[in-house]
Amino acid sequence: MSTMAAAVPDLAPEPPPGSLAERFRRVRAHSAHLAAPLSAEDAMVQSMPDASPAKWHLAHTTWFFERFILAARPGYRPFDPDWDYLFNSYYQSVGPFHARPNRGMLSRPSLAQVREYRAEVEMRLLQRLDAGDLDGEALQRLELGLHHEQQHQELLLTDIKHALWCNPLQPAYRADLVGSEQAAAPPLRWLARDECIATIGAPAWPAADAFAYDNESPPHRVLVPAHALASRPVSNAEFRGFIDDGGYREPGLWLSDGWARLQAGSWQRPLYWHEDLERAFTLGGVRALDPQAPVAHLSYYEADAYARWAGARLPTEAEWELAAAPLPVAGHFAGDDRFEPRAAGPVGDAATPVQLFGDVWEWTSSAYTAYPGFRAWRGSLGEYNGKFMCGQWVLRGGSCATPRDHVRASYRNFFPPDARWQFAGLRLARDA
Repeated sequence: MSTMAAAVPDLAPEPPPGSLAERFRRVRAHSAHLAAPLSAEDAMVQSMPDASPAKWHLAHTTWFFERFILAARPGYRPFDPDWDYLFNSYYQSVGPFHARPNRGMLSRPSLAQVREYRAEVEMRLLQRLDAGDLDGEALQRLELGLHHEQQHQELLLTDIKHALWCNPLQPAYRADLVGSEQAAAPPLRWLARDECIATIGAPAWPAADAFAYDNESPPHRVLVPAHALASRPVSNAEFRGFIDDGGYREPGLWLSDGWARLQAGSWQRPLYWHEDLERAFTLGGVRALDPQAPVAHLSYYEADAYARWAGARLPTEAEWELAAAPLPVAGHFAGDDRFEPRAAGPVGDAATPVQLFGDVWEWTSSAYTAYPGFRAWRGSLGEYNGKFMCGQWVLRGGSCATPRDHVRASYRNFFPPDARWQFAGLRLARDA
């Protein structure tokens, strides 16, 4: 393997090796835990081009560590040279790769071999880490690799959910995922904010100590007009009102591309909802729909149409970040081991928005593009985010499938507007 060009712009102080090794072990073990309920057959299924098999997620995240850390040293001998082609995702600068829509064709290597690959790369990397044999840049790539693997942990869950839903038997990913008691959604209130000039975005990492992706920087000032933000996300019951009122049959509520996509896909309700509108497919199997929980698995088009129907709009990402920045990252995340959104329950401060973090990613009205002064990371990892800044929309806040320590107020997720298989919902906004 060839060496890799520098992946990050400037060196930051090296993190303590012990703490980084502990985090590496924890994140890697969690991926294995998420994959444990899956058979080899489950782990190979690719139900649509936008999703990937669980086996591929396990291998690709391992490839990332091997390719961008271990293989950066001249003379490194890869675990299997052919796998560099199989498990590269989209890094054109490091070589060709297997076509994304065909990842489900990879019956070989086996799931057992992928697990051996994971164990071997983990051993090699920890040996170098424990020996103090990784320089500052390699340690930064390790930090990035941990956040990258956490992204794929969420994708593993959302992708296997779609795959199992496509099975006529609609089997559960885990039958022990019993829903907790249902909580009541707090009353929806409108929280007004005067016009202001706000600073959004995160300082560029690794020059700054706190990790942030390159697409979150630099901090910059924006004019935020006077507006009001809904105090909580839209619930299943509220979205059912849109359905019952004919929202999926009224073209005047929809963007032109959204209406065309609705017709082509025969959309009549959120993804995974049963036609009786009383049940939904979950990672625990088919369950009664919780009317108070935030609605999930909406495309941008559906979220936008609902907002129009409600006489409102989607918030901009500046409005969202302005509301979220002062708040702790608290909510229902993957660590709750539920993997379904739930209502917030009683709240103490009616003037503070709830559930900005966790439960569902919230679509914004902001196109995914570069901030003023954006600089992609140098080298191959400059392909991580910047090359996707076209035809995508920003989501904020994390979901019930997101690791809690993976999100922050400045985090910018992005998907194309017709994406429905993620835990994506909405929060309303309106002009003052």
